[in-house]
Amino acid sequence: MSRVSRRRFIKTTAAASTAFGLFTVAGTKASGKVIGANDTIRLGVAGIHGRGGSHIDGFAPQEKVDVTYLIDPDSSLFESRKKHVHAKGGNTPKCVSDIRQALDDKNLDAVSVATCNHWHSLITVWACQAGKDVYVEKPISHNVYEGRKCVEAAAKYNRVVQHGTQQRSSGERASQIATIQSGKYGKLLVSKGYCCKPRWSIGFKKIEKAPSSLDFNLWLGPAPKQGFHRNLVHYNWHWFWDTGNGDTGNQGVHEMDVALWAIKGGTMPKSVWSLGGRFLPGEKDQGQTPNMQLSVYDYGETLLVFETRGLVGKKGSPPRNVSNEFYTSEGVIRGWKFYPHGSDKGEPVQGVEASVTPGGPFGSFIAAVRSRNPSDINCNAEVAHYSAALCHLGNISYRLGEQTPFHKKARSLGDNKVVVGAFENVRENLQAVDIKLAEHTYQLGRTLEFNPKTETFANDSQANALLTRPYRKPFVVPESV
Repeated sequence: MSRVSRRRFIKTTAAASTAFGLFTVAGTKASGKVIGANDTIRLGVAGIHGRGGSHIDGFAPQEKVDVTYLIDPDSSLFESRKKHVHAKGGNTPKCVSDIRQALDDKNLDAVSVATCNHWHSLITVWACQAGKDVYVEKPISHNVYEGRKCVEAAAKYNRVVQHGTQQRSSGERASQIATIQSGKYGKLLVSKGYCCKPRWSIGFKKIEKAPSSLDFNLWLGPAPKQGFHRNLVHYNWHWFWDTGNGDTGNQGVHEMDVALWAIKGGTMPKSVWSLGGRFLPGEKDQGQTPNMQLSVYDYGETLLVFETRGLVGKKGSPPRNVSNEFYTSEGVIRGWKFYPHGSDKGEPVQGVEASVTPGGPFGSFIAAVRSRNPSDINCNAEVAHYSAALCHLGNISYRLGEQTPFHKKARSLGDNKVVVGAFENVRENLQAVDIKLAEHTYQLGRTLEFNPKTETFANDSQANALLTRPYRKPFVVPESV
């Protein structure tokens, strides 16, 4: 289909997504123009319902940055978001439902991705191919395969790809990590993250006809064809495997990223196991992903332990806890205090100097777009890939697990005090919200050996199958980018 006839088709039919099935985004290393210090960067925001509003707030007020496109399959959002852009930046953007319309515009310099997780990597790859730089929300990928393709696309097309794990743009956090890696408070033995936010029942929503303002086929994109229901659009898609990654891959990827950052030279683990379940004090709901999960990753001399608990923040339940801890041979670091072994009195941490590109996550991205200097990217595609992949690996172990009584101690727990304590936190949390452990089981995932070089599991075809997904044409993350 020629470009002229494709544009004409877009204007004359509401079924634009069908037409794009014949179109493949492609580009070259030279397809992205060089942007000077005085040039205006023209940026499109893809996904404008929730987090996309923050992207507008972050980019539109910046000097010499114009949000020129708003992209979303739900056209009911266009008028309010156009006004939002105008109020923040002074210009009025063009609104389109399909990302490929925006990518076809040679005047567009960059794309900011705040869509559902299952679209993150495909838009990133397409944008790189079209010569656009990319700011992509966390997690960069919906599965491990996709993350690696983003890394390859960024390198092949010489594109700036920055990930929305914002703590990488914090000088204070960078200083803390440099201090841990310096060894001045001992050797790091366990790097732990907590993602304990309120994630209670989402109930059930019936299958119904999608609103006329929503191109649901386009919204599904790479995901399998299925019926529309209001637990998918606009937020609870996080709790379905086709579109989300549970809270470990939602809020949790931020703390997972910090936990990995602390492990000097850490990329992929030697092995992983996970356990948990979707527990509710009342009846079951429509969600699929665990709201209680413990994942453990083996990095040899260091364990990465991650605790996801969603039954928190209500009366009688444990408090919300979104944080990181670092257990060393000499004690534990929490925040900016070090607690030596045997002491409950913390002493101030003497930080090691570290720097990041200033401007926060959005400002630093624009700085890197202008400089074309890879060191100016606070969280590049490869760093993003590893942090997101850890969430996926834990989920794979969990999904391949077996139901286990709470009274039966899992051998995978071992005798590490931090790991055993994390499992006890899960148990105590459940009991605090009146879930009787004797009447329930948890899902104990497989212990999976992983090869960091090939990014595959050893001798487990079922686990390897979950490293990627069957894609729905034409929304395919390509093997060759």
